[in-house]
Amino acid sequence: METKVEKLEDGQAKVTVTIDGKDVADRIKKTYKDFANRYNFPGFRKGKAPRKVIDTAVGKDAVAATVTDEIVNGSYPLAIDDARLYPISRPTFGETDLVRDGEPYSFDFTVALKPEFELTSYDNVEIELPFAEATEKEIEQQIESLREHYATYENSPANTKVKPDSHIELSMKATDDAGEPIPSLTAESRPYSLGGNLFPAEFDEQLLGLKKGQTAEFELAMPEDAPIMLSALQGKTEKVNFEVEIIAVKRQVIPELTDEWVKEVLSFDTVEDFRKGVADSITAQKGDILPRLKENACLEAVAERLVGEVPESLAEETESTLLQDFFQQLQAQGTSLDMYLAMQGITADQFKADVKQQAQDMAKQDMALDAWAKHYGIEATDEDVAEEFAKTGVEDPLALQAEWRQNGQLYLVRQGTLRAKAVSDLMDKAVVTEVESLTEQKDEKPKKAAKKSSKKAEKKEEEPAAEAE
Repeated sequence: METKVEKLEDGQAKVTVTIDGKDVADRIKKTYKDFANRYNFPGFRKGKAPRKVIDTAVGKDAVAATVTDEIVNGSYPLAIDDARLYPISRPTFGETDLVRDGEPYSFDFTVALKPEFELTSYDNVEIELPFAEATEKEIEQQIESLREHYATYENSPANTKVKPDSHIELSMKATDDAGEPIPSLTAESRPYSLGGNLFPAEFDEQLLGLKKGQTAEFELAMPEDAPIMLSALQGKTEKVNFEVEIIAVKRQVIPELTDEWVKEVLSFDTVEDFRKGVADSITAQKGDILPRLKENACLEAVAERLVGEVPESLAEETESTLLQDFFQQLQAQGTSLDMYLAMQGITADQFKADVKQQAQDMAKQDMALDAWAKHYGIEATDEDVAEEFAKTGVEDPLALQAEWRQNGQLYLVRQGTLRAKAVSDLMDKAVVTEVESLTEQKDEKPKKAAKKSSKKAEKKEEEPAAEAE
């Protein structure tokens, strides 16, 4: 098979495929034999009918048409792979003639190709990462979090007022806009910490300044973006009526860090041993997450250098893949979308917006990686592709690879392999500055609704209570 590629101006390529005459003759011979074995021809034993009889029975051009279809449908995926093309659409075929016995056969098709971009710079990216070892600040923060975890709460004096960061005990009754009780919000006694975003901010405002034994009755309109305690009521009621009584204002008592406490509660002999254990734990956790942080930082940095806008069609294709992978994960976990949204504390609209943004970011990163790979001559060799199939652990990886090639999907593996090598090169060359903590803007990313299943998967406490007035 001979493949000729002509790049067109509109981001497409015209591919001409030529099959030699001997291959055509062999295919025609085999197809006649298949027809002879498949059908019953009067006067002839199965498999023995001559060509003229077969032509008369099934039509003069039936065999030629069958062979033509087999050549076109079976050869164009191979031509795409042979030419190392990366299509983003199904091919459009030109006019095709029927094959002729013993003569070379040519056909052509046009396909839209993945666009090529340039970067503003191909210098090594400069990124910031947390220190690989646990810092004193991190150790102290972890210790304080653990102490707060084991904190107890004692009643403050009766004249203590509720403040924006208070811990309180309250009783509460709640009814919907029809006056029906809401069992999930009704309780004789429940602990509550203001500022935790479990309820809308307006709920906390109604409690400010109250003391032990005082009550408040108020109604709240259901917000569009309901916090977790009201999320189950979304669309079921337009408002919620509350009757709240302050049973007690609490004072948080954090245990003192002593040898006795760490030994009794945390099974460490001394505070020094405890600090070392915390440091080791933080360092181990960093060892797990730093490679992912480094990869993400490199991808964000190189994507910022992309010149031009990624076509919407590519972002939509990435979004479709993300959603397909995400829903497969939900199904495997036996979880519904509603359950996921409730656990994440987000609405369906937020979920859609997050997925769309993630798809746009990923498409931009992919194009930047392609540009990086082209600039530095990085290639996905046949050996690289074969190794990817070997990693699947199937009994016959070569047969699986051949199946993907025949189905016209091998370019996806080659493309993924190329980008993985580009990421590795990007990370190896990155100039890293270690910092105490990453800047806030890098942490404030949209909540990721889904990841590419082949590569990616990832994994809060209260302020001290206010003193009495």
